[in-house]
Amino acid sequence: MTSIEDYGTFETAWCPGCGNFKILEAVKKALADMDLPPHKVAYFSGIGQAAKLPHYFKCNVFNGLHGRGLPPAQAAKLVNPNLAVFCHSGDGCNYGEGGNHFLAALRRNVDMVLVAHDNQIYGLTKGQASPTTDEDHVTKAQPWGVKSAKFRPLAVAIALRANFVARGFAGNVDQLADLIRQAHESPGFALVDVLQPCVTFNKVNTFAWYKERVYELDANYDPTDFQAAMEKAEEFGDRIPTGVIYRNERPNFCEALVTCGGELFNKPADLGLVRNVMMQYA
Repeated sequence: MTSIEDYGTFETAWCPGCGNFKILEAVKKALADMDLPPHKVAYFSGIGQAAKLPHYFKCNVFNGLHGRGLPPAQAAKLVNPNLAVFCHSGDGCNYGEGGNHFLAALRRNVDMVLVAHDNQIYGLTKGQASPTTDEDHVTKAQPWGVKSAKFRPLAVAIALRANFVARGFAGNVDQLADLIRQAHESPGFALVDVLQPCVTFNKVNTFAWYKERVYELDANYDPTDFQAAMEKAEEFGDRIPTGVIYRNERPNFCEALVTCGGELFNKPADLGLVRNVMMQYA
């Protein structure tokens, strides 16, 4: 039986009170609840404070370039479908530098989970506006306020018919752990966007600000209703819904690709055939 302690305890570089602590707590709880031992779990990330999360617990880890966590995560899942694959990075890494990889992953629909730590700011590089920073938000780098339109990851994911789209809050660990569990158990690509206050560089979207606004979707909400999901994805202001926003049933990439057919890393390679192909380009 897997326990939270199996994932270890490590010293972190995060600011005291950072929302990343609660997300890490939720991740460990979700993995233990699913009885996933560390050797069957692989975590991928890019660059940023959120991307450090995989450094702080014991499992298979790949820390790549800024915005490039998703491509190797998808490759790992295709090679070893029995591996539980997660990608963690911030709103800047996923929706800025990695924006096109995010769109490609939504279209491709490989069976994995992306957890986006959405603090609406670049924390590692001292507080510039990120793609999800509200318009007119004042930062050190944008002293006259942000003038670019805000990126809306949930609406984009729903518009591209992702199989699982959810929003969590770092201030509600039990709900967030349950969302991560549901995302892992949902076939295809799953997005969990997490409202994660940055206590150092975002003085607007604080824990107190979110606690006045977030609410959990009730049992009567139907996440398979596309129009209702788009309306919930756009609801962000005085009230902010959390929970499973949208569910879909597109076949995942491996089901649609006949050449996948199970664990690729266990299949014998015909080196003679590989050599012949390579010699065609010599």
